[in-house]
Amino acid sequence: MDFQTLPEFLDHWADTRGDKIWMRDLREEGSVDFTWSEARRQINAVGAALEARFGHGQNMIMLSRNRPHWFMGDLAIIRSGNVTVSMFTTLPAATAQYIAEFTEAKVIFVGESPNWEAVRPVLPADITIVALPGVEIEGEHLTWDQLLAEGEGKDISYQCAPDDMMSLVFTSGTTGLPKGVIQTHESNVIPIRRFIAAFGLRDQPRYFSYLPLSHIAERQIVEYSSLFSCGEVNFNESLEHILRDLQRTRPHMFFGPPRIWEQFQQAVISKFGGQEALEAALKEDAEGIGKLVLDTLGLGEVEFCLAAAAPTPPPLIAWWESLGLQLMEGFGQTEAMGLIVSGPDSRRIGSIGKPVGEVEYKITEEGELAVRADGCTPGYYKQPDKTAELIREGGWLHTGDKARVDEDGFIYITGRVKDYFKTIQGKFVAPPPIEGMFANNPFIEQQCLIGRGFSKTVMIAVLTEAARNESKEAVEASIRESVAAINDEIEKHARIGAVIVSLEPWSIENEVLTPTLKIRRDKIEERFGELGEALARQAAEQREMLIRWV
Repeated sequence: MDFQTLPEFLDHWADTRGDKIWMRDLREEGSVDFTWSEARRQINAVGAALEARFGHGQNMIMLSRNRPHWFMGDLAIIRSGNVTVSMFTTLPAATAQYIAEFTEAKVIFVGESPNWEAVRPVLPADITIVALPGVEIEGEHLTWDQLLAEGEGKDISYQCAPDDMMSLVFTSGTTGLPKGVIQTHESNVIPIRRFIAAFGLRDQPRYFSYLPLSHIAERQIVEYSSLFSCGEVNFNESLEHILRDLQRTRPHMFFGPPRIWEQFQQAVISKFGGQEALEAALKEDAEGIGKLVLDTLGLGEVEFCLAAAAPTPPPLIAWWESLGLQLMEGFGQTEAMGLIVSGPDSRRIGSIGKPVGEVEYKITEEGELAVRADGCTPGYYKQPDKTAELIREGGWLHTGDKARVDEDGFIYITGRVKDYFKTIQGKFVAPPPIEGMFANNPFIEQQCLIGRGFSKTVMIAVLTEAARNESKEAVEASIRESVAAINDEIEKHARIGAVIVSLEPWSIENEVLTPTLKIRRDKIEERFGELGEALARQAAEQREMLIRWV
């Protein structure tokens, strides 16, 4: 199928396998299902209504948890020649206001969204609100069913082109205001096609949708990939029911950032009553126990398991491998997807893998990874200066990631260019490798190294739930042991002088994590910077490693 735009794939399956179920909206009992032909009917009708009301080229926000109508709303917007602006349901009001005003959005589709009450007051006064099925909204608004009735049986005049701007996906904003990354049909179709050419894709695979569709990875890996393969997508009712719904889905393809794999790991360890008990069980019957765990989680039929979006600690990868599950690391970003991936026959723990297909790469003199490939973003929306920084002479896209390459061609990410900081000695420190080593500590769940202008570096750490039941003395002894081992391996100027133990987990809700579960370093520095600097100075003066609980 040499289709170049997403609606072409939709039409193909609706014409050839119209009665097959495309989407299952999972509920406690059963599911609400949509076939390919029914989904197309709703997409086309709503698309026709949007075209009649708003014309083409308008920016339209999608604000909802993952549901079938997210897919249908997205494709209705795209098919009508308009642009989907994906918005996270966890965004604070100020960021939502910035995105709505910056894009001059004319429409917002609202589904289940915990931040709706905070977002609504900051929206432009003239924006049209459309309530998706299943939600009640006060005040003036349209409903999905109204648009459906308006457009039923009508044709859409717009014809999609491969280079259409079809969506704006805003970056996480870990270092400032988010940028609107332009997505086209090509920037989604080409990376998916590249991945399939390298690793294959079974006919009619099962997908599990639980990560925010406002992020490009979930849309490309689940929504748009299902269009390629006539895949069945099962929607997680809520994160509280993730294990229940994962067991019911038994996906063939599964993607999770490191934080998800850590949470699953902790759930497994808890079920066994501790890591030692799990190890004892594996020693008795590694294959049987591993199969039992994966089947219980709903991951027993996974054919490709991807861990990406942030560095995955090697010990975590090794832990899952002991159960028989291979986590494949990979690299992509909102600006350029499907670039570098590990495969079953081309894998090295700690490496993001090797380039896929025709992708070219180079390491700049500054140590930054730059790539050149088809299917990358054409740039940032209304920010030509930022686009010029991103895509430079010769078409090289600068990723912002520091990288190295080993003698066998495996690529390793060593940190973000902007994450590097200088201590008071004026020497650069790269936090991620040090954080990766500290992550080996069994009591630590989250970690972030700070030290810009400090006398010493300072590690901020959050305890695991199990560690909170341990004695303070045992935890501190373990932390001291970890720090001593790390300091023996790293350069003197980068050595850890203090550890701040935070009893409050970092989350999206307290804004320490981005909606894609990356740590906002600016928030960590804002919260702990003053104390960290004081402890670093004190540690340098006293020539000892300090621990402070907060």
